[in-house]
Amino acid sequence: MTLPDPWTALRQHTAARLALGRAGNSLPTQPWLAFGVAHAMARDAVHEALDSAALVAQLSGHGFEQIASVESAATDRATYLRRPDLGRRLSQRSASLLGALAALPGVVVVVGDGLSARAVQQHALPLLLELRPRLQAQGQAVGQVVVVQQARVALGDEVSVLLRASPLLVLIGERPGLSSPDSLGAYLTWAPAVGCADAQRNCVSNIRPLGLPLPDAAHRIAWLLAAARRLGASGVALKDNSPAWQALPGQPGQHALPGLAGLAGLAGHPALPGLPALPGLPGLPGLPGQLAP
Repeated sequence: MTLPDPWTALRQHTAARLALGRAGNSLPTQPWLAFGVAHAMARDAVHEALDSAALVAQLSGHGFEQIASVESAATDRATYLRRPDLGRRLSQRSASLLGALAALPGVVVVVGDGLSARAVQQHALPLLLELRPRLQAQGQAVGQVVVVQQARVALGDEVSVLLRASPLLVLIGERPGLSSPDSLGAYLTWAPAVGCADAQRNCVSNIRPLGLPLPDAAHRIAWLLAAARRLGASGVALKDNSPAWQALPGQPGQHALPGLAGLAGLAGHPALPGLPALPGLPGLPGLPGQLAP
């Protein structure tokens, strides 16, 4: 009797490389080629250029005010990758431009390409559209939006100082993984100053449809911003105790992990004798019926 391969069902629910099989001492041809494609996509994501003009036009078209397009002190991508320190400071032209702008009330948002321009191009605007009504519900707003080429996270500190505004939210492309070339990170800093430590920031990472969904990320960022305002601090002083995301009026309900119920039949599978039953779903006691971050 030939048993069905239980790993086939598991692979439908994750992008992780599970039970790829083997051909002698190596991988079968198809998983090996897929690995090469994923590696190439990750490398491409690092080297792709951000289309700042298109992003600025999209932001403007959705009503975001006083959008500036600037660059770091890294003059090109090769320099940016070799000299992280230059990605943490603005070019002289950019510093002069931002210093001459009038301050706007609200959260300063720096949108930087980081190590994945693809993540920023695809997810920065949709995330801001999710975040804006949540800030408005708190009586807050998005202030200046600054789009930066060749940016590192710490560059936002100088931007915030020049614009005389706090708090600061940096949206930046994260280092690509083999299954996540489009992962966006969000870094919140209260009262930033040039040279402040990473311990003064809060991070919400892996923002993408196959990671932390955008509505959930926007909910968490809005909660952290409100908590930072009450506390007057961010980073290690501010713990993320945000409740599970609830939909705003007119929005869809909570996100559930798609197809999770399909894992129910794997508990007790004869080919997986060690897989426990987890409560909450049929055959998976222990998990709630819906999972929300």
